[in-house]
Amino acid sequence: MIHLLLVIIYLAFISLGLPDSLLGSAWPAMYQELSVPVSHAGGISMIIAAGTIVSSLQSDRLTRRFGTGKVTAASVLMTAAALFGFSISHSYAALCLWAVPYGLGAGSVDASLNNYVALHYASRHMSWLHCMWGVGASLGPYIMGYALTGGQGWNMGYRYIAVLQAALTVVLIFSLPLWKKQINHDMGKAEKEITAQPLSLRQIVKIPGAKEVMITFFCYCALEQTTGLWASSYLVLCRGLSAETAAGFASLFFMGITAGRAFSGFLTLKLNDTQMIRLGQGFILSGIAFLFLPFGNTGSLLGLILVGLGCAPVYPSIIHSTPEHFGADKSQAMIGVQMASAYVGTCFMPPIFGFIAKHISVSLFPVYLLAILILMAAMHAKMLLKVTVNK
Repeated sequence: MIHLLLVIIYLAFISLGLPDSLLGSAWPAMYQELSVPVSHAGGISMIIAAGTIVSSLQSDRLTRRFGTGKVTAASVLMTAAALFGFSISHSYAALCLWAVPYGLGAGSVDASLNNYVALHYASRHMSWLHCMWGVGASLGPYIMGYALTGGQGWNMGYRYIAVLQAALTVVLIFSLPLWKKQINHDMGKAEKEITAQPLSLRQIVKIPGAKEVMITFFCYCALEQTTGLWASSYLVLCRGLSAETAAGFASLFFMGITAGRAFSGFLTLKLNDTQMIRLGQGFILSGIAFLFLPFGNTGSLLGLILVGLGCAPVYPSIIHSTPEHFGADKSQAMIGVQMASAYVGTCFMPPIFGFIAKHISVSLFPVYLLAILILMAAMHAKMLLKVTVNK
């Protein structure tokens, strides 16, 4: 039964990734049909992100009241409904409306599932589960591409994903008894502690190390999203690559994250979460260094691969270490605010670099990444110091 639940959680992580890349892959076809400027994708993205932030902050309260299984099932159902809403929409206003449940569903399931895995499973599963998210994020554009090349339109692409999410919802509903099963006998005390009253945001930020880990998460997602969004533009405008070559190079960044998380699962058998985070930060630093150095296309290629490989262990390792650093009774609340901080970084930091690129120079891309990395490393080190002193 334990292994069956783990399989279901793996499927849930794939489903988390499926919708994440749909808007970007479908938008070139969508904005023309909807007769809106290409820049309007940002509005939909911001609404989704805002909903995700709100639901992440409420995940502690929801999970304590209803349990991880019910929250996950309800969140996936809400996402499925939102995706179906996208599939029947024929106006920009309708898409903005459906973006609200889209974001609300994504935030709760992300925070709740991550906390459940952090409490009940070894670090390797956290890495592999986030690798499965990458698999889902990679499959989404393929499904959308199948719909578009087959002449079915972007609406049908969203409908295909909605059907997959609805099927997963049925599986999750039938699996609800499995979530109640005690997986680790050592977690008995923690399970009782989790039934305590939920923490307010004010109480959470007063926990030693909380502000630092929130900034760490903010920086990580800012670095990942900025790299993913602006790497191609940097390679074209600063390194002189063609758009086609740059796109291929930039995709290696995401491939590095997915492959790195698969490999990180094995490394966790030898290294703890803190060591994995530091290893990842070292790889990111090496990758940024290659972007600085005048090694031509080869240097750019290696740089993006190394940044991707470095990003791989950071996110899952910070999540998995949360119960150890802050206690199982506070882990859901902490992971909720970490998720919210992550989405704030995703929302604001890539556009800020866009402003810098427009008004100063896109050549500052590696400088921007380096500044974020330095702040991330400093905040993580400060967090470790605070939680160690507090124990």
